[in-house]
Amino acid sequence: MKRSAALGAIALPGLGFLSACASGGGGNSGTKAEKGKKTTKNPLGVNETAPMEMVIFDGGFGTRYAEDAKAVYEKTYPKATVKFAKTQKIQSVLQPRFNGGTPPDLIDNSGAQQMDMGVLVGKKQLTDLTPLLDAPSVDDPARKVRDTLRPGIVEMGQFDGAPVWIMYYAYTVYGVWYSRTALAKLDATYPETWDEMLALCEKAKRKGIAGWTYPGKHPYYIPFSLYPFIGKIGGAEVLDAIDNLEPKAWQHPAVKAAFEAYYELYRKGYILPGTPGLDHRGSQGAWARGKALFIPNGSWVENEEARFIPEDFELSVGAPSSLDASDKLPFGTLWASGGEPFIVPARAGNPEGGMEQLRIMLSEASSRSFTTSTKSLTAFDGGTDGIELSDGLKSAVAALEKAGGNVLNPRMQDWYVKLQKEQIGVAGIGEMMAGRATPAETIRKIQRFADDTAKDSSIKHFKHQK
Repeated sequence: MKRSAALGAIALPGLGFLSACASGGGGNSGTKAEKGKKTTKNPLGVNETAPMEMVIFDGGFGTRYAEDAKAVYEKTYPKATVKFAKTQKIQSVLQPRFNGGTPPDLIDNSGAQQMDMGVLVGKKQLTDLTPLLDAPSVDDPARKVRDTLRPGIVEMGQFDGAPVWIMYYAYTVYGVWYSRTALAKLDATYPETWDEMLALCEKAKRKGIAGWTYPGKHPYYIPFSLYPFIGKIGGAEVLDAIDNLEPKAWQHPAVKAAFEAYYELYRKGYILPGTPGLDHRGSQGAWARGKALFIPNGSWVENEEARFIPEDFELSVGAPSSLDASDKLPFGTLWASGGEPFIVPARAGNPEGGMEQLRIMLSEASSRSFTTSTKSLTAFDGGTDGIELSDGLKSAVAALEKAGGNVLNPRMQDWYVKLQKEQIGVAGIGEMMAGRATPAETIRKIQRFADDTAKDSSIKHFKHQK
């Protein structure tokens, strides 16, 4: 992942101008721009002539929404030069610039090469976004930006205390994604119990259709449905204990029950053959073509696979099925939280410009742009009026309404990226779902990974605030 010691040594298709950013031409030269004067129209005190640079992850959501917001910034500050770049290789492109003290002013730190949030926070490499949150919103100066956001967004950006280091821009609904049309052809509806899930997978198997697939090369997608399944069975406190790296947290009976249930999918042959060798696009493509009924994913999947999902697919998201009547939380409990983490580096040349770009993005117009182009919600609490919602988005909104207060928000994926992706995901759950380890072996392995992380003094540790 760290392929180069200098940005200029990276040669990536379509990213030639990223290399130029490191050596001037409107990018960060290593010195901060002078702050501008704060006014009613410029509440953050943006230097109206200072260059501003933003780098966006080019993934499932694309970049059109960011380009639309950039155009607003350019109209607002016509004397400023705005540099815009997109990439899927966030860490390998930008880590050298962090190391060299010349990072961009705004970064969408997302994707498989996401920089570790915990490390960035622990090493004090990020700007506290509290001034942005306390600034007046674009649409209503009488309301602060923080008062326009969906519940939980501000808290997600906090790691240890009051500062807010990250603005999660998208609002993602995680779960088990499926086609209502495919289920209807099997004379079935979404299974609300695990016994019903297994029975439906068996019925599909007899028709030559797999029950499940997942990104075998990126098995940290599996927790998108597995984590809320654990929380449904044992309660939110089980997930909190896991996030807090508490001793024996992974040995909770709810974890054991959930792992054994998912292992049944492998043991009974309900996983699409070849799944362990598929990446996220390969597994999603096979699922979209009807080779498997279910896939654990986030709401970006609708936009990411838009070209391949048939018009009559009737895309939907399901909350975790109930294991049995002893589950602590009701059916409908799911995981929904902020996604697409935007950061303003501490050593950005124009941090006020980076925050101002975010303030623009957190307006109703920018939110509508995002929802229209991506079929997903934003952190802005609104922006859907008058928009014809797609099947997947309608399903996600309905799932949120059904969940009510039973919305879970595990923090492992942004507190401990290496632990979540490489160890819990690839070395743990991925091996189990491929049949190379039993649930008991996997739990012991993951507990060791978590214990090692808890004992590592070089890692910044975080806990849920009471």
